[in-house]
Amino acid sequence: MTTALTRRAFAGSLAALPTLAHAAPATMGPVVGRVERLDPALDALIDANAPVETVLDGFTWSEGPVWVGGRSGYLLASDVPGNRIMRWSPATGGEVWLTPSGRGDANPISAREAGTNGLIVARGGLVAADSGNRCLVRIDLATKRKTVLCARFEGRRFNSPNDLVLAPDGAIYFTDPPWGLKGAWDSPYREMDYFGVFRLAQDGEVTLVDKTLQPNGIGLSPDGRTLYVTDRDTGWVAFALDAKGRPTDRRMFVDRSAGIQGGDGLKVDRKGNVWASSKDGISIFAPDGRRLGVIRADDVISNCAFGADGFLYMSSNKRLVRAPLRRG
Repeated sequence: MTTALTRRAFAGSLAALPTLAHAAPATMGPVVGRVERLDPALDALIDANAPVETVLDGFTWSEGPVWVGGRSGYLLASDVPGNRIMRWSPATGGEVWLTPSGRGDANPISAREAGTNGLIVARGGLVAADSGNRCLVRIDLATKRKTVLCARFEGRRFNSPNDLVLAPDGAIYFTDPPWGLKGAWDSPYREMDYFGVFRLAQDGEVTLVDKTLQPNGIGLSPDGRTLYVTDRDTGWVAFALDAKGRPTDRRMFVDRSAGIQGGDGLKVDRKGNVWASSKDGISIFAPDGRRLGVIRADDVISNCAFGADGFLYMSSNKRLVRAPLRRG
């Protein structure tokens, strides 16, 4: 879910990874952002005075946060170039949960980003967009053993799976841009001549949803009938899905010509509002596309996740930050 807009911080080798800062269990870090209210409807979702505070730093580039478990659960997030998954909870602070998260070789020839990217809880474990290994994998939460779910479509390897979302029927939709490959668009390691949006069914069948976008973030409406995809070139696209999860229509949800720039990961809440990474921060859109507000931090925000503890967690360059949400 990394875009050209946000790649300036990828200096240094894996040997020079920053030391993980362990967050004290009962103490949060400094306030690093604010909420901007653009529409009164925002008040039902988040307080305009809510602080944006740091919970964990020490990432090379943070991505794909996901909450695991109930209110007393924990957060996992990818450090994509750092090739590791970090774990954080209010009770224990931060630690390395899995390394390597993606490619196991020290200097992979084809990988620009060796680690995992997007993460979801699905299929009895953690499912990751493994950018480095160019596949989707299931990771057992207890043993951390990996199982490849899919790595090819029509005999060709994926580019570098980036983000993913679980559908009500158990299918997984995912995006496959080139940014994890060395050379990206011009990579000699590409086997597909397009960047796809795909659907992985419960039985393992992979089908193509779209191949005309430069896809990044992805999310689903609560009823599973609208698929949202961040397109690097145009903004946010919405696909209507039929009862079998197949696309029947496509429309622009939010056009970047409206002045909202950027775009990376996104999440959809249970009321159908879309919380999407943009140049300004996390832009909050109503189901009809109205921009209700934006959560700003002092650095780029790549993605977000709803925590069962009532917070929105956001990956922001070298750290994770959070803001409290309205209850209900």
